[in-house]
Amino acid sequence: MTTIDELASVRTGDKGDTLILGVIAHDQSAYSRLDQELSAERVALHFGLNAQAVTRSELPPLHSFSFELTGLLGGGVTGSPNLDGHGKTMSYHLLTLEI
Repeated sequence: MTTIDELASVRTGDKGDTLILGVIAHDQSAYSRLDQELSAERVALHFGLNAQAVTRSELPPLHSFSFELTGLLGGGVTGSPNLDGHGKTMSYHLLTLEI
């Protein structure tokens, strides 16, 4: 098994209660593998979310993907008592996903 960490870098952002994960493949080969195996459903399962809560967008010229995880941030930065209202630690969680 290979982890996402071996194939890509991950950056996070937030918009209200939605976590945005940018997955940037290290090279074309990694991008092709991620394109086949890193589905919205797989990300939803990894984060314990309903599949409808995750949207995947492809950015082929950048060898990248964007995932929007709706409702994961518990109200967002100003509306959540969570210590990580921006969801920055969630990028590390995605990096542990085995494919």
